[in-house]
Amino acid sequence: MSKQEDAAALAAEKQRLIREGELYRIKVVHSKALVVQALHPDALLHGAVDHAVGLAQARLGGLLQPGGLSGLNFKSLMPYALTVGSFIARKRLIKPALALAVVAGAGVAWLLRRKSAPLQGE
Repeated sequence: MSKQEDAAALAAEKQRLIREGELYRIKVVHSKALVVQALHPDALLHGAVDHAVGLAQARLGGLLQPGGLSGLNFKSLMPYALTVGSFIARKRLIKPALALAVVAGAGVAWLLRRKSAPLQGE
């Protein structure tokens, strides 16, 4: 009986190893497919945009929280201002940037005026 038990245990172990090998091969094929899909240009662009958005949220997240603007000072804003200013100067976007600043300023002024004006119905 011991030879039959040993043979049965050996056959079970062999089947387990075969199943593990099949699972491993399936995982390798699946991984290759994922890599090929991730190297498509639209997937690369999507990943780059997601990374940029995550970086911007991490950097500017403190500003968007209530009271986040109160902790700002000249030293903390200067690196960002220099980076943006350098980009605008290199790309020769000074006039569009000024126009955008004027429009943004007008929008903020309109919002502040609208917020501080009492409602007519009250």
